[in-house]
Parts: sequence; structure tokens; C-alpha cells
Amino acid sequence: MLSVIIVAAGSSRRMGFDKLLAPLAGQPVLTHTVQRFLDTPEVSEIVLVCPAERYAQLGLPSDSRLIRVDGGAERHHSVQAGLDRLSPDSRCVAIHDGARPLVTSEAILACYHQALETGAATLARPATETIKRANEHLHVTESVSRENLWFMETPQTFATDRVKEAYTEVARLDQLVTDEVSALQLIGQATTLVPSPCYNPKITYPTDLELAAKFL
Repeated sequence: MLSVIIVAAGSSRRMGFDKLLAPLAGQPVLTHTVQRFLDTPEVSEIVLVCPAERYAQLGLPSDSRLIRVDGGAERHHSVQAGLDRLSPDSRCVAIHDGARPLVTSEAILACYHQALETGAATLARPATETIKRANEHLHVTESVSRENLWFMETPQTFATDRVKEAYTEVARLDQLVTDEVSALQLIGQATTLVPSPCYNPKITYPTDLELAAKFL
């Protein structure tokens, strides 16, 4: 069975308001996210990393699989808090951004099954646009080949012991990592990419909410 950590402790500084509580098709963004995992029967536990006051406004159903814990100052601190609350018999864990409310059970299970085979898998989408590098003055300095470039998404799913080992290394080296794939790289663990089968945006700006609402 699959353990899940949903990271939802951020302050939404780029939005200017709490994007995780923003209404989306009649429910908060974060409620949609959690419900996607509750609706996936293979999920055995969900650790929701978010403040108590945010959790109280989600209107989530009572479910024995769901527990809440406080987060930390940075994303990797919040992930560590989630890892610390997993059940002792957890063997595989999916780590997901609370601001990705459109993930599907199909995508969740695709990463899960790949992680069971290889120990590490992440949902991702290929870079399809022209990419340029610029200097501090926003002047283009060079072209960047998009061959073999991928945008990381979530869930990012791993053998539980491997991701715990990786986060021990993050703490030992005092690293700042923005996703779990970066943490796994510190211990030499390759992560297999799973092409995203769905529209799976991270809600970052108000226009993202508009697009997500239309998609729903």
C-alpha cells in the first residue's frame, strides 16, 4: 500500500493570498488535492503537512487515513516532518504539492507502480518550448537545448527507506532542496521519469486558478 505526504505549509507569497484556501469549483484548492488521494484506494495513509488554522477551513471528511502535522520554515523541513509521522511499516511514499489539485488517480498509481520497480519515480512533463539563458539585465545570452529536459511535477514517489536516507543526508550537509529528486541525487539514487498523463499544474498565480477552474 502507498503512504502519502502532502506538503501544504507555505505562505503563498507569490499569490498575495492563501492560494491553498482559494475557491476552486466550490472548494478550497487544498481540499481538491487531498480528495484526489482519498479517492485512490491504494493509499493507506495521508500525512497532510499544514497549519492547524488552514486545516480547519478545508471541510475534509473524517477518514482514519488522514492526519495533520505542522510544517517547517522551508519545504524540505516540512517533508521531514511528514516523514517523521509515517507509520513504521510504510514501504513506499508519494510526496505531493498541496497546490497541485488536478492530479489523477491514474498519475498517482503510475508513479507508485514505477517506484515499486525502481525505488524512485516522479511525474514529469517534457520541455516543449524554446529555452534561453539570460543575464541579470534580462538580456539573452545563449540558447539552451530542450533535448532531454523535463519539468518536474508531483507526486514524487520513493521507497520509504531510500527517501528517509536522502533526507538524513540533506540535514547532514545542510542542503536546501526544492524537490525530493534533488534529495535522492545526494545519495546517488536515480529517479525514473513518468510522463504525466494529465493536466497537473501547480497553482502559483491567479490565472492558474482560472485555468484550473475551466479544466474542472
